[in-house]
Amino acid sequence: MRKLVLIGGGHAHLSIIRDIPQFVERGMAVTIIAPSPFQYYSGMGPGMLGGDYRPEEIRFATRAAVEGAGGRFVEDLVVGIDAARRRLRLQSGPGLAYDLLSCNCGSQVSMEGLPATGDTVFTVKPIEQLLSLQERLVTRGRSHSLHVAIIGGGPSAAEVAGNILWLAARSNLSAVRVSVFCRGAFMARSARRVQHLCRGMLAGRGVEFFEGHKVEEVRPDGLLTADGRYFSADLLCVATGVRPSPFFAESGLPTGSDGGLLVNAFLQSPQYPEIFGGGDCISFAPAPLARVGVHAVRQNPILSANLLAAHTGRELTPFQPNGGYLQIFNLGWQRGVLAKGALAFSGRLAFLIKDLIDRRFIRRFQGG
Repeated sequence: MRKLVLIGGGHAHLSIIRDIPQFVERGMAVTIIAPSPFQYYSGMGPGMLGGDYRPEEIRFATRAAVEGAGGRFVEDLVVGIDAARRRLRLQSGPGLAYDLLSCNCGSQVSMEGLPATGDTVFTVKPIEQLLSLQERLVTRGRSHSLHVAIIGGGPSAAEVAGNILWLAARSNLSAVRVSVFCRGAFMARSARRVQHLCRGMLAGRGVEFFEGHKVEEVRPDGLLTADGRYFSADLLCVATGVRPSPFFAESGLPTGSDGGLLVNAFLQSPQYPEIFGGGDCISFAPAPLARVGVHAVRQNPILSANLLAAHTGRELTPFQPNGGYLQIFNLGWQRGVLAKGALAFSGRLAFLIKDLIDRRFIRRFQGG
């Protein structure tokens, strides 16, 4: 029996997990390796931080779904790929062989140049870190005033900033102050109107912005900027952008300039055609893709179909990114900013649209 192994239970693997019975019927043993029996939906992570969603509402029960469909779930971490021998190296020690491999192991917050120590520093990924940040905020904020520093100036920083203050307001915490530190302009990669809407909404809630402040070091009680200034903080959250796991490059696999697994239009490694991938961990050779969840979601059915096709010898289907996509940022108080093309507006309607889309998506794949 041929072995199909999936690394990670992320958004681009959800269709494969649902389709496990089809693979089994065609003579394949399906194994999924992931560090947790649950996979959190990142699009609802800030809302969970702010208290709009319970943790169980925004996660997929990966182990239950895999085992219920006839697959095998291994709770472990892949640390290397021996592509020549078609074998994975696991953190626990024992290796695992594969005939077909699909990678959807997500991304990690880049901490390069930001040495951090202590239990007051959190990252926006994995999503479980936002749960820990929420717990610490509520526990300490009931009796102490808190200053939270957020490092990063993109959408993640914006959503975390707004939802920290929303959590503080709805939990009746003592004074909570939020500051955003970014090396350039806040929301610099977004359209000018989107920048204006996000900044205005957050500033109206009391968020302070320190633009043009490159952070050199994160410490347990504050941060140091490139110009030698020190800013104290009780809690720190790093939202500086994400990058793929380094184990692809360390394993000698072809990667893009960002370190992601290099794949062609079929989401397949050009050098090792038995290896596929999707989501944040890949580098799409035809054209660079922004690391946003919509691409992983759209790759879902393509990956499943192409793995089945590779097993049966049928023609593969190309992934077509389709250009533009809807962006909605949840900035707390069940308010948001919506943007698509020339359209941009803020308010409760933006949040409600996002909430509807997110809940509909998670219901499609949530189990257990």
